[in-house]
Amino acid sequence: MIYRFTLISDEVDDFVREIKIDSEATFFEFHEAILKAAKYSDDQMTSFFICDDNWEKEQEITLEDMGGYSDEDSYIMRETRLSELVEDEKQRLLYVFDPLTERVFFIELSEIEYGKDIEKAVCTRKEGEAPQQTVDFDEMLATTGTNLDLGENFYGDEDFDIDDFDPEGFDMGGGAVDPYSQDY
Repeated sequence: MIYRFTLISDEVDDFVREIKIDSEATFFEFHEAILKAAKYSDDQMTSFFICDDNWEKEQEITLEDMGGYSDEDSYIMRETRLSELVEDEKQRLLYVFDPLTERVFFIELSEIEYGKDIEKAVCTRKEGEAPQQTVDFDEMLATTGTNLDLGENFYGDEDFDIDDFDPEGFDMGGGAVDPYSQDY
């Protein structure tokens, strides 16, 4: 079977990529096809997520074994075939291409071509420019116009007066009882 996936971005309105890939290909091969189609370098710890109909993350497929200690099954891109986790048209996935800011491509299985196979993934539709692969935080602050005020009032109300603080209410003054000295 051949899967045809459609990728879009919530950052760039006219960005669309369609990738055809064999259903028996691994998620790693799909990852490589996405990087090539978006002209991204292979230097990020990317992940796929299988999603429900509301784009809620369900199952993660990681680039490398992260040594998790959870009861959930862990999936590694090189070891997991697409057909193991993707079966139905309209199946939704997320591809996290910038893990520090959790920027993603939204992916949908647009079509399944039965009785056919394909040797290597191919990008069959390419519209618009891909979003920048990673974001420089200084640049992001400059372009969004956000000016963080980390002055003296950053942590609280500017009308706060230290003289109004009641240390006894927090057992911070004299008369504090040591909770470990009592018998229970």
